[in-house]
Amino acid sequence: MNGSRFTRSWISAAIALLFVVAVAFAETPTPAPRAPATTTYYTYLPIVARTTCAPIAGETYGTVTVLSAPTDPPAAAHPDLNLALRGYALTTGTLGLVDYDGHADSGAPQLYTLFGDDRVPGFSAVYRVYDWDWANNRRGALIGDPPVTLAGMIVAPNEIIRVPASGYDIGLRTTGYEVMVLYATTNRITLKYTREDNVVNGYTIHLENVCVEPNLLALYEAMNAAGRARLPALFAGQGVGRAITTEIGVAIRDTGAFMDPRSRKDWWK
Repeated sequence: MNGSRFTRSWISAAIALLFVVAVAFAETPTPAPRAPATTTYYTYLPIVARTTCAPIAGETYGTVTVLSAPTDPPAAAHPDLNLALRGYALTTGTLGLVDYDGHADSGAPQLYTLFGDDRVPGFSAVYRVYDWDWANNRRGALIGDPPVTLAGMIVAPNEIIRVPASGYDIGLRTTGYEVMVLYATTNRITLKYTREDNVVNGYTIHLENVCVEPNLLALYEAMNAAGRARLPALFAGQGVGRAITTEIGVAIRDTGAFMDPRSRKDWWK
């Protein structure tokens, strides 16, 4: 009798325990499996924009035969032709013309003729161009002598920028051409006062932040693609493009060496 009562009690307790466990599991839902953690990666690609400016009314451009082998490496990859490869850095110095001692070439390009009104512009900034480490084919240190190798000149946006006049021509007196285009993109141009496809001899001028006249740019690109046996040629005073902002950058070289574009005796007589 007592054994039977004990057995029933034990069975009742077991059933009650099972009921409690079942309720506990029923009221505590199994959590959903968590998705594995993920990492989001972003790739930033450069925006390549090709801007064009309005043509310069009345300007037409010719070509001349190049009197040397084509540039090697190609112009876009050559740090003597494409100033973007070297680059330049802001520096301090006189924001105006400076005086140097020594001889002056009476035929040197005159930078005031960059502008239609033959003015000495205000200088907004001065810069130092990077040298080039030819042994390792990479940018070197900033050029220290002279202390300024590129000048920022104040202009009006959309102002026409012209070929600086000099006492030289490029060997074709019947045509009067004064410079040959060594390199051009939508926002910079390199002009040479001889017909060699390099900067070794004669004067070279780099113009930065200039929207190159679209017909001139198209002609350069066509001649470059055709092997550079001929390149565009321009007269003194011809428009090469328009100022993009309120500053253009001007660097000038003599037999490859960067000079100070502020030098009064050389470029502003």
